Amino acid sequence: MKRSKQLAIEGGRILECLITVCVFLLASVVQGQEWPRFRGPNGQGISYAETIPVKWTEKDYNWKVELPGIGHSSPVVWGDKVFVTSGDQKAGRGMLLALSVSDGGLLWQKEYALTKYRMNSSNSFATATPAVDDDHVYVFWATANETILAALAHDGEEIWKSTFEGVNCQHGPGISPIVVNDIVVFTHEHEKSDKQARSAWIAVDHKNGRTRWELERQTGPKMSYSTPCVYSFGNDKPLLIFTSLAHGITAVDPDRGAVVWEAESAFISRVVSSPVVADELLVAACGDAGSGKRLIAIRPAPVAQSAEPTEVYKIDSSSVPYVPTSLAKDGLLFTFHDRGDVSCLRSATGEQLWREKPAGPFYGSPVWVSGKLYCITRKGEVVVIKAAPTYELLAVNPLGEESYATPAVAGGRMYLRTYSHLISIGGKKE
Repeated sequence: MKRSKQLAIEGGRILECLITVCVFLLASVVQGQEWPRFRGPNGQGISYAETIPVKWTEKDYNWKVELPGIGHSSPVVWGDKVFVTSGDQKAGRGMLLALSVSDGGLLWQKEYALTKYRMNSSNSFATATPAVDDDHVYVFWATANETILAALAHDGEEIWKSTFEGVNCQHGPGISPIVVNDIVVFTHEHEKSDKQARSAWIAVDHKNGRTRWELERQTGPKMSYSTPCVYSFGNDKPLLIFTSLAHGITAVDPDRGAVVWEAESAFISRVVSSPVVADELLVAACGDAGSGKRLIAIRPAPVAQSAEPTEVYKIDSSSVPYVPTSLAKDGLLFTFHDRGDVSCLRSATGEQLWREKPAGPFYGSPVWVSGKLYCITRKGEVVVIKAAPTYELLAVNPLGEESYATPAVAGGRMYLRTYSHLISIGGKKE
């Protein structure tokens, strides 16, 4: 009798895990038709659109619009709207814009007064990419004095605004929020200073902005700019994955805000790029002074085992990426480097298959679109490479202006952000 009861309880737990995974996968499928955050669904940069051209000129644009100010954030897309931020540092303001996907027309614009602060010359007021779901678009503004997270309805009405303390860091803030189920998650880290500000990872309710949980974190010597993602393998419950120099690679329960496991010694320098999921592996990188220092792949143990993840391989070299986030697809890992190199590795082993330099240096991250890789160089050239174990450069398309942003793909169109413009290409012209 006791054994039957125990089996029933265990069966109930398995069923609960399966339901959770199914809900997460269903949400991923639905969101796959949108571009809801930095690098799209779960931050992996994958799109199956078949209407994106390989080569083009300005005559092929659906539209190109000038933005009020400049920025490095990437666009996000939901339905018939594309959302993008821009900033004017001299005037001390940040702007969230909603544009029509059909013609680029401005639907509405919301402005926020921001405190001026010193930052790296490669940073901007509008570096954080917004997040969007069926209800709201979430915009994040961080300065040295104040951090603002606000939710706006798709028609531009501000639903709520939550404020937090400012961010102390060498290069200025630039992290992006994500939406997971019914919470908005972001990192709120600092670098060691005289103030010894308290670092934390925070989740707020997506309906009202009230804090659901706050996971206090050690303030390290270098703040992380990484955007978290979700990892789930087998029947395990999906977990939030954070990467930072101070804590390595960390898995957090999204419901409780509790650490499940942590590979604390994963990194040796600052983390800017975001983690990627390569089948059952997690891959992440760190760097400093304009180049990468380490790329590492780990295999998390099943949650039920309560074991630390296993290091599968690591590459300690300046030939790994620093700022750009890598891309994993079909057993291959593609890395775009700050100095302009592009590499293809076997994601399971780290074996390098090829390494080439197609154009200029990269800060933006690649996206995979139906077997092709698209990535914007800092000079504003869209490099298109065949996503294959052998190198084939397909095109280099100039945009006419510098860019540190990552393409967005939704509704069969690609959206390309430069310093002060947003461009739409692909799909059927209306």
